[in-house]
Amino acid sequence: MSVFDLPVFPVSALPVSALLGISLGAGLLLVAAPWVWPRAASTARGGAPSAALVRVHDELVLAGLARVPLAVVVTASVCTALLCGALALGLFAVPSLAAAAAVLGALFIPMMIRRRANDQRAEYRTLWPDVVDHLLASVRAGRSLPEALAELARRGPAGVRSAFASFADGYARTGDFAGELDRLKHLLADPTSDRLLEAVRMAREVGGTELPHVLRTLSGSLREEGAVRAEVHARQSWLRNAARLGSAAPWLLLAVLATRPEAIRAYDSAAGTAVIVGGLAVTVLAYRLMLGIGRLRPERRWFR
Repeated sequence: MSVFDLPVFPVSALPVSALLGISLGAGLLLVAAPWVWPRAASTARGGAPSAALVRVHDELVLAGLARVPLAVVVTASVCTALLCGALALGLFAVPSLAAAAAVLGALFIPMMIRRRANDQRAEYRTLWPDVVDHLLASVRAGRSLPEALAELARRGPAGVRSAFASFADGYARTGDFAGELDRLKHLLADPTSDRLLEAVRMAREVGGTELPHVLRTLSGSLREEGAVRAEVHARQSWLRNAARLGSAAPWLLLAVLATRPEAIRAYDSAAGTAVIVGGLAVTVLAYRLMLGIGRLRPERRWFR
């Protein structure tokens, strides 16, 4: 018997359940692939983490959650979404309202992380001029650059002492100035600290007498930039408050209306579901637009 005499089973002869099972298995395998083979894929590509992951990591560091894995944050957001959805479903018994509550609950933890990160950025803007002044005084006093940075753990502003104390401990153990500078940049996750530490790195590697002048210029520019940002932030605060009020007011009104049985019946329909879904999309879009109008463009970290 030749190969051509073997029976051939067309794909259409396979049961529909078998095709669905194969498709489901392939889909689950593709979904689980980044978690099953993460390091092998990353090593094969030889690339750096994506820009989105880097931004998320910076937000976690500034929010004080540097040691919290991203998976924990995602899990907490999912649990918050499920809790909010379950509460809304138990109170109102409307699936569309429960879905909207779940979406808003999923956004709660990322919004809190973003808020804490922005507060830390604002605090850093007030601290960096003093840090530069302390560093300049140490350099003028004749201390070496590692000693000047380690001195900031004792005499620097309170908001950055822990990071510079970690640098001092690491440098005392390893003596690796460049490696500890990179770790300090990782701990601070701030564009201004990147500029300052890269200037210190260049001064140590290249030498020269321009570092005091560079530090004086940097201190003056930071103070001027901080004053301008503070004024613009104060003038545009009404935009942010209006965005928060305008986003919360319709949903508070909806929660009040949902306490009436006739409103529950109206929203528990196709038209009511469309109204809730459309309102949720418009609310998120309008909130992001209002925040974008009232927000200054953040600095980018060019020296990671």
